[in-house]
Amino acid sequence: MIVGQSSVVDHLIVALLTQGHALLVGVPGLAKTLLVASLSRVLDLSFGRVQFTPDLLPADITGTDVLAEHDGRRELSFLPGPIFKNLVLADEINRTPPKTQAALLQAMQERAVTVGGSTHPLPMPFQVFATRNPIEQEGTYSLPEAQLDRFLLEVHVEYPSEDEERKIARRTTSGHVPEMNRVLSADELRMLQAFIPRVPVTDAAVELAVRLTRATRPSESSLSDVKNYVRFGSGPRGSQALVLAAKAHAAMRGEAAADVEDVISLALTPLGAFVSRRGRRRKGRRRGGRRRQTGAGLSADSELKQRIKQALIEELDLRGKTAADIDDAAPLFGEGLGLDSLDALQLAMAIEERFGVAVPEGDAGRVVFASVNAIAEFVLRAQAAGAPEAG
Repeated sequence: MIVGQSSVVDHLIVALLTQGHALLVGVPGLAKTLLVASLSRVLDLSFGRVQFTPDLLPADITGTDVLAEHDGRRELSFLPGPIFKNLVLADEINRTPPKTQAALLQAMQERAVTVGGSTHPLPMPFQVFATRNPIEQEGTYSLPEAQLDRFLLEVHVEYPSEDEERKIARRTTSGHVPEMNRVLSADELRMLQAFIPRVPVTDAAVELAVRLTRATRPSESSLSDVKNYVRFGSGPRGSQALVLAAKAHAAMRGEAAADVEDVISLALTPLGAFVSRRGRRRKGRRRGGRRRQTGAGLSADSELKQRIKQALIEELDLRGKTAADIDDAAPLFGEGLGLDSLDALQLAMAIEERFGVAVPEGDAGRVVFASVNAIAEFVLRAQAAGAPEAG
């Protein structure tokens, strides 16, 4: 049984109803695998799980032709891979090389697999729910843009609240295994999937979906952040995904037609999978330059704190915030500013570029950068060790 994560569950149901694939992004231990497996059980769908590793081969996913003996004759027969299931979990998809990741492309687009010149249809419904760890970067491979383009939704799984975590700790250590009853059959799900495209949508909702999609393109957007940080915006698939997801969301709410509210509630999840972000260039350490001297009682000066606060506001788009709003003792995550793990990584890159210090892997997490003071002290230590202040 899943505790909390109601928004994630809603988004996965939207993906199921629209026959779309979903990319779940979150740190380990947030029940992403359990969530997908539980969905397959309550919907009576066959479930396949592929653990993506650096040595995984395409044939390990799609299947291969094997030599078998039939009626005294040897002939090639197809041995299906784990992808021949209704719901496939591609666990840690970014841990395998692009060649193996590409084995999913035909399956996700055409619902079929071609092996040895023969095309084999996949069972219907067929959907891929992939997971990606945004923290660890060693031994991982960036997903090709063509692969990301196949995902309808990019869903970010965040940490549970304090009350939810208390329930998790109690339930998972009690030894009780909750029963999960079937709520829909595969045939009933197929009927719902066929119904969703026929849900009406207002002209205003379509107009908003198109405008949002076009606003992600640097050549057409008036937003400076898009021009600075986006390499390629979403194509027409973004508009299609927004409208289709809005129809499913409206059906879940029991509405007769999809409207602007449905588009707004889902805008970030489809477009996140279709936007190619511009890489940030990291500044390495340089010899020479100014060094900041610190004593035994290390403390950050107010000027440095103000610059860090300004970096928080500019890099993480904390709209409506000023430097005075960010208290030094207030946590940046959880009950404080509510930043997530992806914000932490973006903040780490901003610190490297703005202050000329190298942030080791792991230092972009919640503990080290829990507050403005923690960031300031880290910068001072790095500069005192020989990294000059940049600008």
